[in-house]
Amino acid sequence: MYHNRKPNEVVVNRDCPAVSVPFGEPVTIQEGCVAQITQRLGGSYTVYVEGNLYRVEGRDADALGLEPVEAPAVQPSSGPATADSVEASALELLATCYDPEIPVDIVNLGLVYRCEVLPGQEEGRFRIEVDMTLTAPGCGMGTFIAEEARTKLMSIPGVESVSVDLVWDPPWSREMISEHGKLELGLM
Repeated sequence: MYHNRKPNEVVVNRDCPAVSVPFGEPVTIQEGCVAQITQRLGGSYTVYVEGNLYRVEGRDADALGLEPVEAPAVQPSSGPATADSVEASALELLATCYDPEIPVDIVNLGLVYRCEVLPGQEEGRFRIEVDMTLTAPGCGMGTFIAEEARTKLMSIPGVESVSVDLVWDPPWSREMISEHGKLELGLM
């Protein structure tokens, strides 16, 4: 029945939770649908199904006939957490967050304006404050991407709280993309 499949095309083998792109609404991709995988980055998948884009979490990759994957995590350091080690881990994890429509992480895309590690309420604990933006103010995925970033940052040993705020000043522009990001997007 599906012998003329396109590259990266799969038949969804069970009902699969997903998020619509760019609206950020939870949906279920029905078993039996044909999906084309358009992006596999940061522990999640972007799939094209019946004219629409959806983001599928790595833990649900089995519905696409793939091995489930866990979200990227930071390897605990051998010593106690320090502001420097937490900041390095934070930037590493933020670089595993992707806009489902753009194959460049939010750091190299220039969406992270500030990532500050501050002392927490307990000694040896830290809080992280992040200001980030989106490529377009009306993007429905904004709160989804910000929550993904917050969840990943909370996994860092020694972190007691994380605040990720969406900001619009200064407005994002293509000039904010790193050289690496520009290379990935073919802009150089």
